[in-house]
Amino acid sequence: QVQLVESGGGLVEPGGSLRLSCETSGFIFSVYAMAWYRQAPGKERELVASIEGPLERTYADSVKGRFAISRDNSKGTLYLQMNGLKVEDTGVYYCNRAAKSLWDWGQGTQVTVSS
Repeated sequence: QVQLVESGGGLVEPGGSLRLSCETSGFIFSVYAMAWYRQAPGKERELVASIEGPLERTYADSVKGRFAISRDNSKGTLYLQMNGLKVEDTGVYYCNRAAKSLWDWGQGTQVTVSS
């Protein structure tokens, strides 16, 4: 059974940084393209960043140059380094596979950017 456990969120001021982690189990992590998604209040969930191989990373235009996705296949863990946070980055962040067919969502981790 696939399990996705996100952590690392919190309250941060604009311009601050956070590093999110997603610990996974129940599947062979290294063979899947993975992604971070977020859901802002009152909005639909959106793709933030995805990673397949070490050089294959994509980002939403809104986070390019500020966020960096990475993975540790030996630990089955996905990361999202978020720098230069903006108020509009506020939301619940989730990890999942980078595909049209998704696994059940984890609980997510709340990121709140506010002064």
